Amino acid sequence: MKEPTSFVIFFSFLLFCLVPSSAYPDVKKQHYPCKNLVFYFHDVIYNGKNAANATSAIVGAPKWGNLTILADKFHFGDIVVFNDPVTLDNNFHSTPVGRAQGMYFYDTKNTYTAWLGFSFVFHSAEHNGTINFIGADPITTLKTKDISVVGGTGDFFMHRGIATIMGDAVEGNVYFRLRVDIKFYECW
Repeated sequence: MKEPTSFVIFFSFLLFCLVPSSAYPDVKKQHYPCKNLVFYFHDVIYNGKNAANATSAIVGAPKWGNLTILADKFHFGDIVVFNDPVTLDNNFHSTPVGRAQGMYFYDTKNTYTAWLGFSFVFHSAEHNGTINFIGADPITTLKTKDISVVGGTGDFFMHRGIATIMGDAVEGNVYFRLRVDIKFYECW
């Protein structure tokens, strides 16, 4: 016959594991970043005259728009793909540490908002791999915006977190620079 002590020990262990989480249901676990990084990326939109310097292009436009000038009505319907340099500082002429590759499209007629989906692709001595981002960018309503870091490869394998993006410079409808402050909350 089995001794009842093994059952009592197992039951006590199980009870011990369950009680702390149910004893404080309103207390949330505080999360702290496991890694912080800051990068800048520089977007130069093709305007029909700057093919040598352009790093992005309008690939879809509404009927009233065209592919060399962002549409009026808050750029609604424009789809832009990009392959922008990523630098460690805000100087466009700094040596890139990677590329920002992806797309954004303008999705509202009554204010400037965009939806972003892109990756930072790194092939440098300091970083190797990708960081993948996705999210909405309410361009004029907030000074900073948070978008999701949904994964990565290489040095950033399965990393997840938040990227706070903020406009760092704008020159008309042709050039803008974003500062991206990345906080990883899951690091493998």
